[in-house]
Amino acid sequence: MPIFVETLTEATYQDQQDLQKIYRDAPDWLYAPFSGGIQLIEGCLRDGSLIAGRFNDRLLGAARLQQHQDVWHLSQLCVRKITRRRGVAERLVNEAQKMASESGATLRLLAPAGHLEAQALAAKLKLPLDVMPADIA
Repeated sequence: MPIFVETLTEATYQDQQDLQKIYRDAPDWLYAPFSGGIQLIEGCLRDGSLIAGRFNDRLLGAARLQQHQDVWHLSQLCVRKITRRRGVAERLVNEAQKMASESGATLRLLAPAGHLEAQALAAKLKLPLDVMPADIA
């Protein structure tokens, strides 16, 4: 399944619908520091930090990619429930790694403390995991 990864700064009506479906089944902790999926989508579109995986003109997965000078943080990674286990998340992570590397930065995952799912993903992808500061998580 060829997934095209792109940075979203604006979203069509269909993109908005797809993004809401992607984050609908996410656990509450994934939204931090946002209060929910809508706020996450709007905030990331506004600051240009949302990347998404597209297949056949539909968004299947998305993540927040925050770019700093030496380290880029990937967080809020989520794939639509019906398309999980098909390599969408891996494609998003690989593309984020490539983008960071091309900018001379390293990619690290970012999640609130104590979530085994985030720790397991970091271990599987062999990526360092940074803990989100408690005051924003």
